Amino acid sequence: MLFDQIASNKRKTIILLVVFFLLLALIGAAVGYLWLDSLTGGVIIALIIGFIYAFSMIFQSTNVVMAMNNAREISADEMPDYYHIVEDMAMVAQIPMPRVYVVDDPSLNAFATGSSPKNAAVAATTGLLAVMNREELEGVIGHEVSHIRNYDIRISTIAVALASAVTLISSIGGRMMWFGGGRSRRSSNNNEGGGYVQIILLVFSILAIVLAPLAASLVQLAISRQREYLADASSVELTRNPQGMIKALHKLEQSQPMSHPVDDASAALYINDPQKKSSLQHLFYTHPPLADRIKRLEQM
Repeated sequence: MLFDQIASNKRKTIILLVVFFLLLALIGAAVGYLWLDSLTGGVIIALIIGFIYAFSMIFQSTNVVMAMNNAREISADEMPDYYHIVEDMAMVAQIPMPRVYVVDDPSLNAFATGSSPKNAAVAATTGLLAVMNREELEGVIGHEVSHIRNYDIRISTIAVALASAVTLISSIGGRMMWFGGGRSRRSSNNNEGGGYVQIILLVFSILAIVLAPLAASLVQLAISRQREYLADASSVELTRNPQGMIKALHKLEQSQPMSHPVDDASAALYINDPQKKSSLQHLFYTHPPLADRIKRLEQM
């Protein structure tokens, strides 16, 4: 099952890239039509930005994501218990030792990132390290190491990069709307015969700019919530202790939101919702409810 999941995740990486680049092309065409007098020019610019984001994340994903989340790398001397738990879980999972980071935040959370097990990293908040006992921390780290072993981090990291690119282009297009100008306004009076077509394209372009970030979030959601269930189960496989993971999830349920803002693109990397969304917003969250995850573990 595990090897099938790894192969499936590699296939999903290709599908994810195609879908996100199509979305980038769509919003690029919208911005190009409205303000650059060129659909093709907008698409080219959007794809260039997307490629830059994607390749920077593939080759520098750990540094970029850790910087986005204000994480700092630590050594075994600074936090020996935490460091050695990561080392133990990596050894059991038979993956290279990930780099170890900490996020100075009182909330309870952790995440893993990287484009492959060879350049992966694990991060935990100071709040999590202070509250979790050893067996609970082993469960959390086992979960994150499982994401690395299962190649979930590659999918998540690429999703972060391309969702950020979509959001950036959408933000630029949205801000430009307040400054006027644009192809449709300049040309609508010069081509009355094509007025209806221009109106349709104008509405379509505006909707694309407004809805693109939501579409990007939905694509991230489509990556599948099942990877979280698999990582929970894989953590139990590594630790041989289901109660450690169950107790950790119970404590995560009581956690407060993170004290510093976490952008939507990287929020999906965390083991627990860092923003503590409302029940309605959970419809668009990439993680299944913690109660459901606990229930599944209790039934193992």
